[in-house]
Amino acid sequence: MAQDISFKIRNNNGDTVQVGAWRFQGASGGPKVHLQAGVHADEIAGMLVLHLLMQHLAVAEAEGRLNGSVTVVPQANPLGIGQFRQGRILGRFHDATGHNFNRGFDQSAAMEQPSTNVQEWQKKLVQLAAPADVMLDLHTDDEALPYIYVHRSFWPQGYELAAAMKMDLAIIWDEGGDGSFEETIIAPWLREGATQGRLAATLELRGQGDVSDRYATQDAQGLYAWLCGFGVIDGANARPEWPVEVRDMAQMETILAPQPGVLIFEKELGDVVKQGQRFARILRRPGDPTSEVVLVAEQTGRMVTRYRDRLISQGVVVAKFTGSQVSRHWRGGLLDPN
Repeated sequence: MAQDISFKIRNNNGDTVQVGAWRFQGASGGPKVHLQAGVHADEIAGMLVLHLLMQHLAVAEAEGRLNGSVTVVPQANPLGIGQFRQGRILGRFHDATGHNFNRGFDQSAAMEQPSTNVQEWQKKLVQLAAPADVMLDLHTDDEALPYIYVHRSFWPQGYELAAAMKMDLAIIWDEGGDGSFEETIIAPWLREGATQGRLAATLELRGQGDVSDRYATQDAQGLYAWLCGFGVIDGANARPEWPVEVRDMAQMETILAPQPGVLIFEKELGDVVKQGQRFARILRRPGDPTSEVVLVAEQTGRMVTRYRDRLISQGVVVAKFTGSQVSRHWRGGLLDPN
């Protein structure tokens, strides 16, 4: 039976809340795995995936087929889970401080005494995951194809994970600087040159509305199959074959809204849009045809993400595309800077 290793932190009003965490323990000497979902509390899909996966892990543990250990944190962020406003959860940023929940983990982990409850939560979550050889952080985008976000040190060995999860795209990154959870966990590995036999990745499980038994079952089965292939679970595993498009982060095109207004997409997720071809338009003042702005692709590529709502404010990400060359807007850093 999985060991309950949940821990408590302080909420905004000083009361304690719990972060549910469980550890499935197998034979000693195997890989240590850390799986988590919901660091951004409004990204729900991974929570259901890990809920289903835990049932399979319990069977493997009971049957003695588990090697090493698997730690599962299916709903990692109790601070963000309670942030409902007018019926909608706002879980990317901490209400009280404006802190992006997936930024600054490195600074929080280095603090002897964290000064805010977000920093306290971040420090404890890093401490829980730090001993792992494998760390997978489950996220979602607005509306999106499934994709993997992985440091160059773990590619191409990360292909089998992407294929097992039937992910359409792998985005390879080299530099961060934002202190995301993934970046914070791998930082000591990179400093020590100790990446052999290890893997860390952020898995973007489609869009925020893509929460269903069908998708979650597929994703849980994919994770389980990959864990078998990685040697964490004794079980049959055929090498997956799946077409994964690989792009450096610098080749991704991020299109921002030049004005606020009604957003009308003319292309669907996954569509290939040629350079200069229109894919959406924004109508600033309905009734005034001169207020409409047409958006076109910067270079030929597939539409990977789209903004979830159909009323957009200026400067917000409308869509992201793959490209075959470095974007003219690339300045280094993050795919999503905020």
